[in-house]
Amino acid sequence: MSLIEALNWRYATKKMNGDVVPQEKVNQIVKAAHLAPTSSGLQPFKVIVVTNPELKEKIAAVAYGQQQIIDCSHLLVFAAWDNYTVANIREVFAHANSERNLPATATAAYEDTLIANYTSRSAEENFTHAAKQAYIGFGMAIAEAAMLKVDATPMEGFEADQLDELLNLKALNLRSTTILPLGYRAEDADWLVNLKKVRSPLSDFVIELN
Repeated sequence: MSLIEALNWRYATKKMNGDVVPQEKVNQIVKAAHLAPTSSGLQPFKVIVVTNPELKEKIAAVAYGQQQIIDCSHLLVFAAWDNYTVANIREVFAHANSERNLPATATAAYEDTLIANYTSRSAEENFTHAAKQAYIGFGMAIAEAAMLKVDATPMEGFEADQLDELLNLKALNLRSTTILPLGYRAEDADWLVNLKKVRSPLSDFVIELN
């Protein structure tokens, strides 16, 4: 199945049937997010995997009662760094240099440039930037789920401050950005499942400048 075929198959599932997604498929979906490109390779976000039924119910309560959160097999919470700091930037490059058998000096000048740029901005500006990187991983996860024929429902509809408190994200220097329930569609109970996928005409969507 091509990616285009997979994206035509997927939709924002409204009712899940409660079946469990095999762990190897969940691992692949998370890996897709892990391999997503990010600005300067900083990868400034984490993916939290929730399977505990009681915790899913608590999350649903701060997400306007969206039932997919309760019925899903696995809930992925995407959380971005709350700020760029000297420490977290240095840590990323120290790891990369170690993996590549490079000396610390190999990236020192670039690190210094990034640190100067990021630390001159407010924490809120930096979180907004980090959240954009998290969205790239979010999209990759959605696409991989579709390739594996695992249903996923992208969600921004939740009280972020309450979710952060529930998951103790502040202690991890993270803030929630999006959530992604994974599972399988309940074909006999989902009003959206058989409706035609509709997007704006491609001729309107694409602007060509020649």
